[in-house]
Amino acid sequence: MFGFSNIFAKTPETIAAVDLGSNSFHMIVARVEDGQLRIIDRLREMVRLGAGLDENCQISVVAQDRALACLERFGQRLRAMPPGSVRAAGTNTLRMAKDSGAFIRKGERVLGHPIEIIAGLEEARLIYLGVAHGLSASDEPRLVVDIGGGSTEVIVGEGFTPNIRESLHMGCVSMSRSYFDDGRLGSKQMDQAEIAARLELRPVRATFSSAGWRKAVGCSGTIRSIRSVVHAAGWCDSGISLSSLMELREVMLKSGRLRKLDLEGLSDERKPVFPGGFCVLLGVFNALGIEYMEVSDEAMREGLLYDLLGRLHHEDIRELTVQSLSNRCTLNKAQAARVRTTTLSYLEMVAEAWELKDPQYVDMLGWAAHLHEAGLFISHSQYQKHGAYIVENSDLSGFSLQEQMVLAALLRGHRRKFPQAIFDALPEHCPEPAFRLCVLLRLAVLMHRSHETTDLPSMALTAGKARLDIVFPNGWLDTNPLTHTDLQREIKYLKAAGFTMTIS
Repeated sequence: MFGFSNIFAKTPETIAAVDLGSNSFHMIVARVEDGQLRIIDRLREMVRLGAGLDENCQISVVAQDRALACLERFGQRLRAMPPGSVRAAGTNTLRMAKDSGAFIRKGERVLGHPIEIIAGLEEARLIYLGVAHGLSASDEPRLVVDIGGGSTEVIVGEGFTPNIRESLHMGCVSMSRSYFDDGRLGSKQMDQAEIAARLELRPVRATFSSAGWRKAVGCSGTIRSIRSVVHAAGWCDSGISLSSLMELREVMLKSGRLRKLDLEGLSDERKPVFPGGFCVLLGVFNALGIEYMEVSDEAMREGLLYDLLGRLHHEDIRELTVQSLSNRCTLNKAQAARVRTTTLSYLEMVAEAWELKDPQYVDMLGWAAHLHEAGLFISHSQYQKHGAYIVENSDLSGFSLQEQMVLAALLRGHRRKFPQAIFDALPEHCPEPAFRLCVLLRLAVLMHRSHETTDLPSMALTAGKARLDIVFPNGWLDTNPLTHTDLQREIKYLKAAGFTMTIS
């Protein structure tokens, strides 16, 4: 399986999302009623996965065990839910970790559902989507800030559309480890941490400051904790003001040490990462000129739910993303449509034999067919490599990193020598179905090599485990010698990859 799968003829009654953050894991379950979501269950655990990430980007065994135990508890609630009704996504720590693949395989087994890893900008999109659904309807630009354990997402959007997104490499866990690891809360540490936050914001400050937003909204555990503290102290009646942050800073400095910090509204489990998160927020306020920030209880987990609901209602942002990339690469849309139609017709013939009946395979193959010539935007020479690079390294809204890897592999393998090593390196469960999809894509591209609108022969495809037998109409191969030669070359390419194709 490539990740999320929609196998429902109708929308399921209950859907769920799991946010595997660097500091906390969140689970949220909702009932779908008349196209709207009603939250029926929530769970949150402070896992501190990011705190277990060492300088070599390896997650400690202790941190992994904490995380897996949490996912097993979530799994008790979610395991019985049908495939495709749960979306689980990992963020900054799993993006950075070198051993994330092994952890994810274990996590999927105890959770009972696939786990995606999403890019920082995709995380920002989902955060904005979740927050926007909790705000009153407005077309005015608004700034949204989410401080996570290892990254901070900053977004400006209108309505439900994020227009500017950034994911910055700072969070409550990483900043606390860098500047407050010894437990001291001195002015030097506070100044250094805030300056570090402002330096991280410096390249994007002008862009966000001039974006025309009038309202700032914060979300995530760090910001909600700060809101609780400043409210309990009476420094701010609602939300978070800059003046209340300065009051809080003075109290933190007077305490001198983290163990002496006693603030109403601050939980013991949040305290170890509170100073770093505070300095990130203060840096954001000062860098972007924020005087007051509202606080939202919605965040990425709600965004995952609404994005999942959109997919179930056939409003998939990934389809729009593919169309947008196609436009940017100035693709030949007629050729893309021809290859897409043909390759999906081939898939229909072999889907049962090759266990490719799930709609996710139709989607992935269709997107690959649409984008197979994307590399021509750079150069015709080895354009399959250029196309794979574009797809793997672009910001593709809606796609997980695993899905981008599979899509890039399909583009890389759609012509010439088959890159077996690239397919072998795909996430668990992906290599075999991706290989089979690529064989179909290669065949469709070959049959449309002339780039002309011509009727293709009525072919019969019969599939075996590592075999594809193709039967053409009598005499067709003899009257089309160029295609016949291409097919014979293709047989040799696939044989080198351990696959048998026959034509008759």
